[in-house]
Amino acid sequence: MTEFASDFITTSNIKGFDLDHRRIIKFNMGRYNTAVERGLQKLINLENSKRKAHVIKWKVMENLDKLLPEFEANFQKRGGKVIWANDADEAQKEILNIIQKAKAKTVIKSKSMTTEEIHLNEFLEEHQIEALESDLGEYIVQLLGQKPYHIVTPAMHLSKEDIAKLFHEKFGTPVDATPEQLTLKARELLREKYTSADVGITGGNFLIADSGSICLTENEGNARLTTTFPKIHIAVVGIEKIIPSIADLDLFWPLLSSHGTGQNLTVYNTILGGPRQENETDGPEEMYVILLDNGRTNLLAQKDQRQALYCIRCGACLNACPVYQNIGGHTYETTYSGPIGSIITPHMQGMEDFKHLSYASSLCGKCTEVCPVKIDIHKMLLLNRRDAVATGHVTSLEKWGWKGWTSGMLKRSMMDMIGGKFKNFILKYFFKKSWGEHRELPKVETKSFSKQWKEKSKHT
Repeated sequence: MTEFASDFITTSNIKGFDLDHRRIIKFNMGRYNTAVERGLQKLINLENSKRKAHVIKWKVMENLDKLLPEFEANFQKRGGKVIWANDADEAQKEILNIIQKAKAKTVIKSKSMTTEEIHLNEFLEEHQIEALESDLGEYIVQLLGQKPYHIVTPAMHLSKEDIAKLFHEKFGTPVDATPEQLTLKARELLREKYTSADVGITGGNFLIADSGSICLTENEGNARLTTTFPKIHIAVVGIEKIIPSIADLDLFWPLLSSHGTGQNLTVYNTILGGPRQENETDGPEEMYVILLDNGRTNLLAQKDQRQALYCIRCGACLNACPVYQNIGGHTYETTYSGPIGSIITPHMQGMEDFKHLSYASSLCGKCTEVCPVKIDIHKMLLLNRRDAVATGHVTSLEKWGWKGWTSGMLKRSMMDMIGGKFKNFILKYFFKKSWGEHRELPKVETKSFSKQWKEKSKHT
């Protein structure tokens, strides 16, 4: 068992029985479920929209080698610069080069999972560059020294009392401050940072090939401020985020917002086509897009599982997952947690270290049901399990154990030969700690159904 798998089992066991943690998550997800249920009713034919989105993303993956250069050419026409990064190290170095070339010392960031993926904040801190998160949820977890808990709502694991206590300790606000008061304090602290920051860094919800544009969707306006005031704007975006045409936003923006927060559309939706032009009054003087691979082409090469790249990061599968609802996001120790993270992480960060995530599922299929682009998530989890075995990432004990079980299950005589007493002995002494610690183990009958039936038939 790897260190990651061992940590996952230990932490999930603790979190699963942390009643306060479960109370907060249940409350926050309950509000989410109410909003999303109401929001989805506004879509006239949801199933048809999901099918259309699935087909568009399928076409994108089949033509990624054409769409990405098309985006690059169109973006460069308006003065933007495109950098291709194979992995996290390359992306970090390219960002550092841009910052050092401009002799910048401060960075303001809007919410971005790709920058979390490449551990950008920690990297910049090592090079004495201050990087401040401007999204309220991200800002809160940054103050706590934590990673985002959820793809969409980074501070979902915290109650308003937890946040009030944090602000009281950091900034001296009243310990019983209301959410409105806390938000105003955060706004006061962050406003001056936008105007003084040298560089603004964002992610990108979509890349539009035919117009060479980046799309950002948000509720706080912090991304617009991050991309407007600093002289340099850097967008770090995964290569899978491309869509063919600006007309496709008519489908993808409502799907993202309705599944992510239950809104018809998020409050601020921005399309950026490059740095400030001669006839424009605001915007950055320089704009860079870093197209990040970081294992995505490994997943693209898997014909059966590449549909995981269709994901638009709405977070719906996390909120639907009974496992995530109990153990939370930090337990996964990955940037992308929940069902979608369990699919993509083994391919992006290594099957050996993260194969256990594909087993952390009840396979109930709820994640597949709620996905706005119809990714067959629970099937992908099974395929990952298959690949883990096929590539030899299983212990000898596990391999021979399943081989013995298969042989026994295929022969009734062998099943009958091992009596109920022996089976109960195995359950009691080999499975009590791993499987029966929090549940009552079943008791196996001393005689199999087959034997009982034969005896009954004999007497009658």
